[in-house]
Formats: sequence, structure tokens, C-alpha cells
Amino acid sequence: MAKSSNLYARIEPEVKEQAETILASLGIPASNAITMFYKQIILQRGLPFEVKLPKHPLDISGMTEEQFDEELTKGYDDMRSGRIRSADQVFADIRGRYKG
Repeated sequence: MAKSSNLYARIEPEVKEQAETILASLGIPASNAITMFYKQIILQRGLPFEVKLPKHPLDISGMTEEQFDEELTKGYDDMRSGRIRSADQVFADIRGRYKG
């Protein structure tokens, strides 16, 4: 079948660049990858992967008392062994990762 439809999508330049770099290393043009994605949507009758919010690993509402104590002990052990970071360092890292 001849290709005769166009698809226009606006995405973040960094996301596009990273994805196209990976696709190029695989030898797959972006248009072919998009076609493969669409065909999988048709075959799966939905997205070809699970879409859900991740469960936060330290959500105390789902922890037993023993699991909660274990997490506290891990933090205490990190502190005692010098594996610590200041709040300023942590927030600087977060800002660096999520610069828009």
C-alpha cells in the first residue's frame, strides 16, 4: 500500500533526538518506527504497553511495620556510614534532571 497520509506531532526536541539516535543505531527510520507503533496499536487494540502510574517504592500506606522499620534502619545506616547529601545537593540534582 502506498504511503499517502502525513502525521504531525509536536514533541520535546530532546526526546526526539534521543529516540532518533537509538532508532538510527538500530537502522530504523523514525517513520518506520511510527508505522510499527501504529500497527501494534491495531493488533493489540490499544497501546502495546501498560500505561499506569508507578507505585512509589516508599509508600508507607502499603508497608508492614517490619518493612517500615527496615526502611528506617537503611536510612540510619546510610547516615552512620557517611552516605549523606545535603538538601541543597538533592534539590540541585532534581532541578538539573527536570529542566524544561
